[in-house]
Amino acid sequence: MTRAAPFLIHKTNYRELAVYQKAEAIYDVTYFFAHKYLERGDRTIDQMIQAARSGKQNIVEGAEAGEASSEMEIKLTNVARASMQELLIDYEDYLRTRRLELWSRNDPRTIATLKACRAHNDTAFFMHRIEERSPEAIANIAVTLIHQVDYMLERYMQHLQMRFVANGGVREQMMQARLQYRKGLKK
Repeated sequence: MTRAAPFLIHKTNYRELAVYQKAEAIYDVTYFFAHKYLERGDRTIDQMIQAARSGKQNIVEGAEAGEASSEMEIKLTNVARASMQELLIDYEDYLRTRRLELWSRNDPRTIATLKACRAHNDTAFFMHRIEERSPEAIANIAVTLIHQVDYMLERYMQHLQMRFVANGGVREQMMQARLQYRKGLKK
């Protein structure tokens, strides 16, 4: 009997993705930040935590859905990006409404934060360092991480698109497998 080429291939272990690890750090930092610096009863607490959670969870869902649907993987990865953008605006709003400084790109604090964010993906690294920081510093650390994750998600989506162009979607792969199988039966 002829065997068809496999078409349901597990493509990504999301836990190994640096972008997932950083998204997890963003969630943990946001959870800490929202509960420590926002007033109890403020709806922004839930909104920020849910945006951070959505960013992280949609990376997971996209990676898992990618086994059966390249289209769904790309869509969910884009939802993760959109959630991170929503969270970014919440942090910027926090800084602006409290007349705290949003560090510029060229600020030495931003440069140092960016360097640390590039070097570390582990949520414990960030949680240890924010415990004694001011709300302004924590918000700016989160902003830096979110920008980094946004860039990584954009690059990941480009990778997913190129993989789709090269390999096609699951439906196309299923059809190819079926045709291969039929061709083998005729021999």
